[in-house]
Amino acid sequence: MEIFLMVLTFLVLVGISNIIHRFLPFIPVPLIQIALGIVAAYIRGFHHVPLNPELFMVLFIAPLLFNDGKLTPRDELWKLRSYILLLALGLVFATVLIAGPFIHWLIPAIPLSAAFALAAILSPTDAVAVGSLSGRVKLPGKIMHLLEGEALMNDASGLVAFNFAIAATVTGYFSLTNAIGSFFVIAVGGIVVGALLGFLVIWFRMLLRRLGMEDVTLHMLIIILTPFIIYLIAEEFHVSGILAVVAAGVTHAVERDRMRSASIKLRVVSDSTWSVILYTLNGLVFILLGHEIPGVINQIWSDPAYNNGQVVGYIVLITAVLILLRFGWVWASTNRQFKTSLLTALSGVRGALTLAAAFSIPLTLADHSPFPERSLMLFICAGVILLTLIIASVLLPLLTREKNTETVSTKDHEREARMHMLQAGLRAVREEMTDENKEQALQLIYVYTKRLQQSQISDKADMREFWEAAITIRQKALEAERNVAEVWLKEKRVSLDIAELFQSSLNRVEMLLSSRYKFKLLLKASWRHLRGLLQKPEHKETPMSPGHPDWEMYKDLKLEAIRAAIHEIEAMQPIENLEIAHAVIADYRAMEHHIENDRIWSRMEPELSSERRELELKAIQAERNEIQRMFEQGEVDRALANHLRMDVNYREANLFESQELVENEGH
Repeated sequence: MEIFLMVLTFLVLVGISNIIHRFLPFIPVPLIQIALGIVAAYIRGFHHVPLNPELFMVLFIAPLLFNDGKLTPRDELWKLRSYILLLALGLVFATVLIAGPFIHWLIPAIPLSAAFALAAILSPTDAVAVGSLSGRVKLPGKIMHLLEGEALMNDASGLVAFNFAIAATVTGYFSLTNAIGSFFVIAVGGIVVGALLGFLVIWFRMLLRRLGMEDVTLHMLIIILTPFIIYLIAEEFHVSGILAVVAAGVTHAVERDRMRSASIKLRVVSDSTWSVILYTLNGLVFILLGHEIPGVINQIWSDPAYNNGQVVGYIVLITAVLILLRFGWVWASTNRQFKTSLLTALSGVRGALTLAAAFSIPLTLADHSPFPERSLMLFICAGVILLTLIIASVLLPLLTREKNTETVSTKDHEREARMHMLQAGLRAVREEMTDENKEQALQLIYVYTKRLQQSQISDKADMREFWEAAITIRQKALEAERNVAEVWLKEKRVSLDIAELFQSSLNRVEMLLSSRYKFKLLLKASWRHLRGLLQKPEHKETPMSPGHPDWEMYKDLKLEAIRAAIHEIEAMQPIENLEIAHAVIADYRAMEHHIENDRIWSRMEPELSSERRELELKAIQAERNEIQRMFEQGEVDRALANHLRMDVNYREANLFESQELVENEGH
């Protein structure tokens, strides 16, 4: 039960990390997840399971690398094959041969063979961590493909070097000839076994399909199990399970390209299922990493034999050597392109694989004596992981910002962002268009096309000020509507139920217009709903129910409120906001016309209007998603994102009011 609660807690933390990232997009998700994992480690009574390196590799690394093998563009990897091999093989072994003696010199208590092992597990980079930075960092495509290809290969080379160094430390024996031969057997054998097993799985699935077994669930289960089974089989043959799952992923990518039209349903289900699996596994990797860090640090931090400042200095110096080695290696192999070399060097973030390998360091040597400085090696690994991730998070955005900075005015930048937002809504409408809603979709496409044209030729000095003023005017008009309801209630021209329903509708419109009142209004609405459940458990027809005798009274109240709102706007409009005031009044006039004259149309075509509203709501949500994407990737700042949301909220508020009226008239 404790393990189940631990897993459940970690899954909740994965979700929380992405919520936090939505509000703090400048902090990479892995850092947030590591922080949450650290917090979880200090929760009293929380069950802790020591990290099992073998289980970690098969449960997390195998499916993640299998998916990377499927998605990584093969053409780009082939073009960069020489650079990838130089990083994945050459740099790893150079790091072992150079950083190993440096670590031994820096910390003589770590034997040279153990220092080689430490350098080996610090050499592989983590593509997951780098990928989390790419959204805001805007790394050039060539560098990203290089990093992806490197991460697919260097895990195997780093782990092989690590295993031989550990064996040399434990037994006191090392043979360079055997090591080189074993490396090629393990690497080439892993690729061959993975490719053969990958094609075998593909052949088996095709056989099932020829036998008429097109069940999507069965095929999806086979695909999910593939990386785990291939990894275990490869390890059983004593070859690289990592390279085996990468090779199997590549073979599945080839099969996917050749059979692209074979089963659309399977492809859709596969993409959706893998997105959930990868989302969960990526998050759990860093949550687990953070969860293990306190235990690793405390062993050194609380040990009086170590000077805390000194061991922190070890981490800083070793990280600096790793970055300098990486920079020098890339600089020498890319014809001395300084900025490319610097970006590639800083992108070499270490991840959970490094710590998982460190945990596999044995506790004792062959003579049963303790493994020298095992706790310190774990501490250094954890520190290097955190430091490389922080350095990349801070420096990469600074180094790439200049490239993305365009000499455009604030007005042009805002217009471009608004057009991106509207184009997202337009794409959503086109994607949702079917034969049943084609007429409504075409009408909405026309509306979005006009909005895009208006955005292109708009001469408004500042759209932010426009929407701020529009929402301010609309909120004052809502107050005028509320006053009408209060007067009618005092004069007993309307019942309490209708007045409360009317005020509730206005509250929801205001909530859509302004996020400042959102939490407060939600609490009020929740309390009213709960109070209604407690006080009125029996069924009671409300004034908004079909056929209710007070329904006409509710519409009369709304018409009176609309006219009062228009009067309020006409009375308060300053000359500089004349255009904005007229726009808000036009919205109210359209609503008034709808209530007075649209009753017959809404009864004749309630399904068509419902389809139109559904399309608009999906388009509005697509616009919100695009605003958030631009904000998270640094294309717009928080202020501009909020003003773009004003535009969306204003249109949604109008849609909400029209929706309530049409739905109730349609009954």
